[in-house]
Amino acid sequence: MRTLVVNPGSSSLKVVLLEDGDRVSATTIDHPVEPGEDLHGLVAEPERLDAVVVRFVHGGPEHTGAVLVDDRVLADLVAVTELAPLHNPPAVAAARALVAHYPHVPVVACFDTTFHTTIPAAASTYALPREWNRRWGLRRYGFHGLSHAWAVRRAAELLARPALSLRVVSCHLGGGASVCAVRGGRSVDTTMGFTPMEGLVMQSRSGSVDPGLLLHLLQRHDVTPDRLAAVLDRESGLKGLSGTSGDIREVLAAREEGHRDAGLALDVYVHRLVGQVAAMTASAGGLDVLVFTGGVGEHAPVVRSRTAAGLAHLGVSLDEAANAGAGERVISATGSAVRVVVVEAREDLEMERQARALLRERPAP
Repeated sequence: MRTLVVNPGSSSLKVVLLEDGDRVSATTIDHPVEPGEDLHGLVAEPERLDAVVVRFVHGGPEHTGAVLVDDRVLADLVAVTELAPLHNPPAVAAARALVAHYPHVPVVACFDTTFHTTIPAAASTYALPREWNRRWGLRRYGFHGLSHAWAVRRAAELLARPALSLRVVSCHLGGGASVCAVRGGRSVDTTMGFTPMEGLVMQSRSGSVDPGLLLHLLQRHDVTPDRLAAVLDRESGLKGLSGTSGDIREVLAAREEGHRDAGLALDVYVHRLVGQVAAMTASAGGLDVLVFTGGVGEHAPVVRSRTAAGLAHLGVSLDEAANAGAGERVISATGSAVRVVVVEAREDLEMERQARALLRERPAP
């Protein structure tokens, strides 16, 4: 199966061409897809494709699994733009352009929220008035589902264990970051909620903040809702605390140079991460495997080492030589009660898997 996987971000577009799971080519464009943009020249020839797959951060309440893109689906996704205002608009624009560019090739939408549709009501429900929750669809949706789904499956392969038998906590640590509890191959809890802003400290996002503090800023300090939204999303997290761009490499370099703010930023980041891994362990009913993925999860040994040290009481212990290495690998120490694995983030392979399953189930024309 020859599949074009398109990942539209808020500031870039990533395109990967896969042939039965093998990467044929990869392209990154450093700008988001604009409405009406012609993708000619960026993508492969249509007669050589079996499917095109587009990543959407948010499927909203209507879409809980991969779906063929048509006008109705696009209308549904436009309607939930406010739930992912930075990510869904370029994804909708890309999907429209791809449907027009490939009129005879199935275009499939995959959603980061899909993996978390199995989270039980006790974990997905906000303690708000039930009328609000029902009327406005207020719930914890969760994100990074494509990455978490792949990371859990791949970690099980590296350990030669069936994923269905494992209690896993998956840490997707990149510019955005979330932790997911997985039991029996199914997501049962996660740190992100109604939007991708809840949970962990991230590169430029605050993660969870006392709502009373936010009300205080709005009511007492003349902070407007628009300004607050911009600060929480783009000027907080590691960036806001450290005074750097928030890139973990810059934070660690500044810390090594003795900058106290950078040191505090790392301390806050790890403190929140350790606490959330422990919380997800409780949701999973225990911990057999801890997985690190994403740019920080894969390439920042100090983050993994300090996180493991904070989880020693749960039986997590690292082989520091393995931790300092590179590539996909098991990094837990011999005798560690919890296996610790580093997995390359490959949302493209999870998207291809979901598209293949959808098209296999589609009735013959």
